[in-house]
Amino acid sequence: MKFRILAISALIAFAGMGISSCKKAEYNFGELKTPGGLSLTATVAGVNAANPNGAGTGNVAITASATNVITYRIDFGDGTTQTVPSGTINYKYNNPGTFTYTIVVTAIGTGGVTSVTSKTVTVFVAYTIPDAIVSNLTGGTSKVWITDNLAPGHVGVGPADAFTPSYYAADPNQRDPCLYDDLMTFTKNSDGTISLVVDNKGTSFLTGGSTTFYGKTGGDGCYTLDLSAPRKLAFMDATSASTSANSTRVQFTVPGNGLVAFGTGGSTYEILSLTATTIHLRNIGSDGLSWYQKFKVKP
Repeated sequence: MKFRILAISALIAFAGMGISSCKKAEYNFGELKTPGGLSLTATVAGVNAANPNGAGTGNVAITASATNVITYRIDFGDGTTQTVPSGTINYKYNNPGTFTYTIVVTAIGTGGVTSVTSKTVTVFVAYTIPDAIVSNLTGGTSKVWITDNLAPGHVGVGPADAFTPSYYAADPNQRDPCLYDDLMTFTKNSDGTISLVVDNKGTSFLTGGSTTFYGKTGGDGCYTLDLSAPRKLAFMDATSASTSANSTRVQFTVPGNGLVAFGTGGSTYEILSLTATTIHLRNIGSDGLSWYQKFKVKP
């Protein structure tokens, strides 16, 4: 009997130890304080009247501030996120061209409580245009180009995932006369950029799927457009699936709904090939198709 009482006492003591060992540790974070008065400034380097989106460095000075903050988490809007305890950082965007980014700042307080704010910035990042592109396109100063009206496929169209005009390729002089009188002047600027002036004699050919992009209505045809103002082109590496076998892998964007010779509703042109006397361009139109153009130097 005595042995049974001792055994039961031991079991009770062991159970008590187990209960004691399973008890969760308690932690005290102190008073939870939500960050207050969160503010965010983002200043693009080199902004002025001539360069509204910056001078091309891609640098943006970002400053976040708030009360009751332990650290800041900054999402720069380009796929990069970084913890910045001070809330101040000089960040460099690297994607060539002009792009708009939404910077999101999360201020983190005690216990992980947060406050969030955001700001949108538009940043221009300059691209170093390959010397061969500059030389062939501008001749080192300025060069005038015209549609190569005698070349088969000087106007063409194909599927978006291809790089040849397999749906249609124009025969010599087959298209509307307004497409053949345009003069495209590419000029090398003092800062190394390239500008385009299109003398379209008052009208340009537009595809039917693109007319609304240019503020017009109707089908394929010639429409009144003013393209006389010089447009600084934004060059960058090609974003298509082309290869060095079928493209130079360089593209440019004509700002302000601009176009080269005829309008498709797409303002970004990939240079498939370029020599001192010929150009072959490809762009994706409003209809989702790939459009092709061939040019030659004006005699």
